[in-house]
Amino acid sequence: MKKETLLIAVVTLVAGLIIGLVVGKKTTGPAVPATSAAAPGQMPIVNLQQKINELKNIVAADPGNFQAWTALGNEYFDSNQSMDAIEAYDKALEIRPNSPDVLTDQGVMFKRLGWFDRAIANFTKASELDPTHATSVYNLGIVYRYDLQDFAKAQQAWTRFLEINPTGPGSDRVRQDLELLRTNPPVKQ
Repeated sequence: MKKETLLIAVVTLVAGLIIGLVVGKKTTGPAVPATSAAAPGQMPIVNLQQKINELKNIVAADPGNFQAWTALGNEYFDSNQSMDAIEAYDKALEIRPNSPDVLTDQGVMFKRLGWFDRAIANFTKASELDPTHATSVYNLGIVYRYDLQDFAKAQQAWTRFLEINPTGPGSDRVRQDLELLRTNPPVKQ
């Protein structure tokens, strides 16, 4: 009798586990990784270094991959690794030298390092390649206004920005800054 009781207990336990698993999967749905679903108001946890390593593997295997070099530059950009971003953008620009977006992003990295002449060159080239590239013109105005205090050139850049982007993102802020420059011109120090 003890063997039969033990056998019934084991069968019952196994059956209970199987039923629990089947019912549990039907009521909870598919498993979702913890990083893909963030609580409202929270940013999902992203492993930037993992993404960087994956992109480095891609460009090592395919050095002519413009998108991968650009994405690598963007990851470095987002993680404030300015020199690495500049180098990745250089590789992307070797493949496609006339990319206004890459030129602009690299220009922002130059600005962060205080290389304003190089930032201006990138923003200028980007806006020459695409005269409707508002982001490059906006950033040109930022460098002139806040970094070099060349208020006349900042006004020129931002006036052009508003011609390209009269109601888009940033236009209200640029209008306010232009009005302030016109009515209360700062004094260079």
